[in-house]
Amino acid sequence: MLDLTGKNALVTGIANNRSIAWGIAQQLHKAGANLGITYLPDERGKMEKKVADLVEPLNPSLFLPCDVQNDEQIQSTFETIRSQWGKLDILIHCLAFANKDDLSGDFSQTSRAGFNTALQVSTYSLVQLSGAAKPLMTEGGSILTLSYLGSVRAVPNYNVMGVAKAGLEASVRYLATELGPQNIRVNAISAGPIRTLASSAVGGILDMIHHVEQVAPLRRTVTQVEVGNTAAFLCSDLSSGITGQVIYVDAGYEIMGM
Repeated sequence: MLDLTGKNALVTGIANNRSIAWGIAQQLHKAGANLGITYLPDERGKMEKKVADLVEPLNPSLFLPCDVQNDEQIQSTFETIRSQWGKLDILIHCLAFANKDDLSGDFSQTSRAGFNTALQVSTYSLVQLSGAAKPLMTEGGSILTLSYLGSVRAVPNYNVMGVAKAGLEASVRYLATELGPQNIRVNAISAGPIRTLASSAVGGILDMIHHVEQVAPLRRTVTQVEVGNTAAFLCSDLSSGITGQVIYVDAGYEIMGM
């Protein structure tokens, strides 16, 4: 039976009720995990209130600002975890960003600043957060991130994010190798296209979703809850022998040749 009772789980990347991170948080809560939630702070505090109202039914014991481009906020987040929880069992990394201009047009025209931003937020943040989580996972743990098919295929209007996701998947393998001796597992879920705040920046996202619905073996795309179910499994003892893997949750679309 899937049971996360007594496990402390930090979930990053919830923006609204369409976020894949929201689906994951719901399923972790349903399995009994004690949740900590981070949000991206803004000057007016709009995101804080929006996320706080959304996650209130999950009764998180920690609710913290964490901009992964701010080293001090990352340090503060994990210091709070250490002081209030003592240990961390699960880290959910659902963070990705690229400037919209760098997602379309000629890939060769990607700006240096845009390339750096995409890789820093979408890829390096997993490395940095994992490094901060490592000393807190004293009883082993599970680290999980989100990828997409654009990491291994050329997807229209994905460009620099495809490179970032490829780097993310490579990072999963290297982190799994480093952290395995401490019984810390690192995996990724490659989810099918879902309408989220992040995916809205990808041109033609609705056409992509409709294409998956027509071609995927299950003749549909997936939901946030389905991704959340797989995440809960990968964070539980039921997946104790799985690490360094990219698990596709995409209604089977990845296996199709055309």
